Amino acid sequence: MPKLTEIRLARAEQVLHLAWDDGVTFALPAEYLRVESPSAEVQGHGPGQRVTVPGRRHVGIMRIEPVGHYAVRLIFDDLHDSGIYSWDFFRVLGEQQAERWAAYEAALAAKGLSRDPPKRG
Repeated sequence: MPKLTEIRLARAEQVLHLAWDDGVTFALPAEYLRVESPSAEVQGHGPGQRVTVPGRRHVGIMRIEPVGHYAVRLIFDDLHDSGIYSWDFFRVLGEQQAERWAAYEAALAAKGLSRDPPKRG
């Protein structure tokens, strides 16, 4: 497996830039990372328990915390912080971004949900 060589957050765009030693790079939006979180809150505890997370269009990443030499914890501004993003998981998210994003949008539509946060007031 190629080694991750760079993790860089572009705060203004809320995009996480990742680079591997084989030359592969990905730019993963915070919203995508949040709705694909590896946490049990999103993935569930077993088959068929995955949760479709709506309303995260404007979510941001507040902090990135190292977890050993193999992963990071992303702390989002909606206070979600329980997902551990391994280098291998980042690679999968990058390689499958188009398919996963299309499936997410289809799941939102099927459930009558939106990427936009609920209106206040």
